[in-house]
Parts: sequence; structure tokens; C-alpha cells
Amino acid sequence: MSRTLCLIRNCLGLTVRIELATRPLAGEQGLWILLFAAGLSGAQPSSVKAQGPFRGPVAAGRVLDEVAASLAGVGYQECSDPLIWCLHLQAELRRLNGPRRCRPGGCESQPEL
Repeated sequence: MSRTLCLIRNCLGLTVRIELATRPLAGEQGLWILLFAAGLSGAQPSSVKAQGPFRGPVAAGRVLDEVAASLAGVGYQECSDPLIWCLHLQAELRRLNGPRRCRPGGCESQPEL
């Protein structure tokens, strides 16, 4: 099961936001990744990173909890706002999963627009 978390911190009148998400990697090998997007709230993320892979969702969730606890120690607080950078996290997951391979009959050479 995927997990997400949003943390914010006010710093010099600006709100810094960090979004975290655990996601399974492609390949059905049971590997999971922890994705991060960080930047000023209301803007595009200035950084998108990943950590892992981890063996299973429990291990990835444990690391997410440890990162959240560490960030709480420097002033970040959990925020109930919806994730605004989930497309950036999805793009990073696609990059990590590598080039998408077409299966016979599964890809169109000229998809309709």
C-alpha cells in the first residue's frame, strides 16, 4: 500500500514544503522506492529525489517515518493539504523504472490525438 505525507515549515516568512510518497517499482519484484519533492509552497518543486529501493512497502514506510521524524526535529510539521506535486513524483518514478518497453500489440506507432 502506497503512503504519502506532506510536511511544511515556515522560514523567514516563506513556507517550505516537502512531499513524500512510497511507491512500488516496476518489475513485480517487491521493490519499493521513497520519493521526495521539496520547494516553496505555491511554486514548482525545486528538488525531486528518490531513496531506495527497499524490500516491500513496510520497509519503505519505515524509512518514510524515520525521515518525517528527523524533519520534525528541525521544525517541519505534518500538513493535511492534498499533495500538489504528485505529477513530479510520478515522473521521477517513471524515470527510475527506465524506458518503457512495448509488448507486441501493446503500443501504437501513431496514436490518435
